[in-house]
Amino acid sequence: MVRGSDVLLIVVAILFPPAAAAFITGCSCDLLINILLTILGYLPGHLHAFWLIYKKMQAEERYGRGGYIYVGNGEYQPAYAQPGAVPPAQPNYGATGGGYVH
Repeated sequence: MVRGSDVLLIVVAILFPPAAAAFITGCSCDLLINILLTILGYLPGHLHAFWLIYKKMQAEERYGRGGYIYVGNGEYQPAYAQPGAVPPAQPNYGATGGGYVH
């Protein structure tokens, strides 16, 4: 299913493919590859950016929204042990937990 954020990524990829690659992968090797492909020709940069968007959409369908981590080369892995699982509780520091005793 295509979300609004995916449509925005597609629009960004049409205008400037390295920006879309940066939004998806962060500062990684895929960003450098996309910059080089865009310099070599505008179409190869587009194809790479659209491929990254496609792989991101597949990960969202497989692991749920936010339930995946980008590991590079267009691959994703689950962020949690089971798909759709609740994220583990984060430790509370100081008085943020509310469970402290005076």
